[in-house]
Amino acid sequence: MTRFSALIHFGCAGALATGTLAPTVITGQEADAIKVVPAPAFFESVSPVEVTFTANIGKLRGDKGTDPPWRAATLSYVGPDGNPVTIPMKVRTRGIWRLKMCDVPPLRLNFSGETSKGTIFHKLDKPKLVSYCQDTDAFEQYILQEFQLYRIYHLLAPESHKARLLKLTYADSANGKIRAKRYGFIIEEPKALAARLGGRMLEQKGALPGDLEPYHDALVGVFQYMIGNTDFSERALHNIELFATSDATILAIPYDFDFAGAVNARYATADPRLGIPDVRMRLMRGYCADADSYAKVFALFNEKKADIYALYADSIGNLMDRGTAKETLKYFDDFYRTINDRRSANREIIGACTRHP
Repeated sequence: MTRFSALIHFGCAGALATGTLAPTVITGQEADAIKVVPAPAFFESVSPVEVTFTANIGKLRGDKGTDPPWRAATLSYVGPDGNPVTIPMKVRTRGIWRLKMCDVPPLRLNFSGETSKGTIFHKLDKPKLVSYCQDTDAFEQYILQEFQLYRIYHLLAPESHKARLLKLTYADSANGKIRAKRYGFIIEEPKALAARLGGRMLEQKGALPGDLEPYHDALVGVFQYMIGNTDFSERALHNIELFATSDATILAIPYDFDFAGAVNARYATADPRLGIPDVRMRLMRGYCADADSYAKVFALFNEKKADIYALYADSIGNLMDRGTAKETLKYFDDFYRTINDRRSANREIIGACTRHP
């Protein structure tokens, strides 16, 4: 996970800007060739999976370059018949800030279709593993809090990453010692998300407000405002992916929420150019959309409020510290007061949105 490094964009009056994205992204022949593929069965359950991750932790901690090697690793778990299942795999480090600062760096897993066949990880390819930064209860809570934000956004939009929680035992293959036992989670890969939705991911930067579908883009901006996240840029593809539907509609898909105010990680800071003292202070950085789109988005948040709050009282939510969960819901209460007060919504969201990056 990375700190804010993308282009800063501030709101101003005027028409919505259009970038350089082609208006017809997918041709008719390409659309006919696209097949919808269900998400891997791994993501069908919300129950945490207890697994042992074994690798040379010392070597992984030393892999801080821009092109780290793939290293041997295994994932082990107890199968439904009670017998152990061990999957050989490869793993390498990723990220920027967490790569430099964390005891266990962010990782990308590399499964082989043959070795994972018949296991719960079958049909996963190279997903991201979000793991703890430091071996403390506080840092484990950050993992659970960020995981909840993925769950919230998936409640709001199917055009979002699925994720599943793991209860990980980290074993060092160099000495056989257990390094830690902490929660982490695996995120659905972009290409798997695109296959599930019947479209494709775009890697082109430069998207401006007029390039993106207004309702969905308003949803992205308001969600980021809800969770207090300013660590993203649609134009620079910083913690944002672009998905093109079969009819060439372009949607922004957010990910990576550990710098959000709702997580409130002790390492998270707001970029000083934004003029906010800390990540708990909300700032609307989403692109502008039309009034009807905002009205529909606010209505969706109100419709889903009970379901969102229920996430903090279910089997996953109960893994969180009760005080932290209560404080998070208070933080969301402030958001709901804003969107349900016309003057506040106009001042803090609709009038503060970004027109020209």
